[in-house]
Amino acid sequence: MNKIRIAINGIGTVGKRIAHAVKLQDDMELIAISDVAPTPTLRTVLEPNGPLYGVDLYASNKWGLENLRNAGMYVNGTLEDLLKNGAVDVVVDATPAGIGEKNKSLYEKYGVKAIFQGGEKSYVAQVSFNAIANYEDAIGKQFIRVVSCNTTSLCRTLWHIDKAFGVDEVFVGLVRRAVDMWNDKKGPVDAIVPDLKFPSHHGPDVQTVMPWIRIKTLAVKVPTTLAHVHQVHVRLKTEVSREDVISVFNYATRILVFKGSEGYTSTATIIERFRDLLRPRHDMYEVAVWEETIGVDDKDIYWMHAVHQESIIVPENIDAIRAAIGFEDKWKSIKKTNESLGIQK
Repeated sequence: MNKIRIAINGIGTVGKRIAHAVKLQDDMELIAISDVAPTPTLRTVLEPNGPLYGVDLYASNKWGLENLRNAGMYVNGTLEDLLKNGAVDVVVDATPAGIGEKNKSLYEKYGVKAIFQGGEKSYVAQVSFNAIANYEDAIGKQFIRVVSCNTTSLCRTLWHIDKAFGVDEVFVGLVRRAVDMWNDKKGPVDAIVPDLKFPSHHGPDVQTVMPWIRIKTLAVKVPTTLAHVHQVHVRLKTEVSREDVISVFNYATRILVFKGSEGYTSTATIIERFRDLLRPRHDMYEVAVWEETIGVDDKDIYWMHAVHQESIIVPENIDAIRAAIGFEDKWKSIKKTNESLGIQK
């Protein structure tokens, strides 16, 4: 079987991680990366000891071509040059929010498939995607949107709970990190900033993947960079026990249950675990549920979970690539991705 030929457009927080993940797949080939600016990240990943060393660099557009060459970087040409040669099957567009929509016409022009990120509006793609919740809907589609980090975590947890017990209604309070760790130019320093809209965009975004779920969300932004935390309340269609809920989460793929009694009392201690495991960039691809927060009251269940905003969508992008090219076995794709990234269940 020929390998799927991939280009990653945009090498930032998300793009560099997806590009590295593509290189770890035995059924994919990273043909090229593209960007517009000679950022420290771009320079570092292409260094001899960098994870993307030897990968061909292209410019996302003509302005970027001039920009990168003026900075002394070797650039093969523009992304359009690459696409017109038919060298790529799928482009993963990891450019800043709103840019992917502008790039869509380029992908349409050359008939390549494209994976967009959650910062884009849902209408940019034929389907909003979560591997566990709706892989089948994306099979063979030209344009797929992998939903945001927060939406990904909610789709994973709610899908498993809905499948096991049946979900009637959901309310989630989101405590959001201010910025990614590297970003020193924005974010609240001494403030809690509420999202002054009800519901926040997270609930409607979940419904682009799981339209049958009745969900409302509220969100605040706080001065931390490590992770988001969600406080989830689900009304079920039937009564369950706390042990039933814990069992579902312990069995579910890409969800880990942590115990505060074992020292996992914060996002800091959980992230430290992945540093100690030597995960690249201490990435946590899984949703981290605190066992002590799981509560049950008749048909109402509660829990809190943590979301590593920089990496949780990486495995979803890999699965979305396979779905786009027509790979039909959802669980085989998830298993292959998990094994390649060191996700143990």
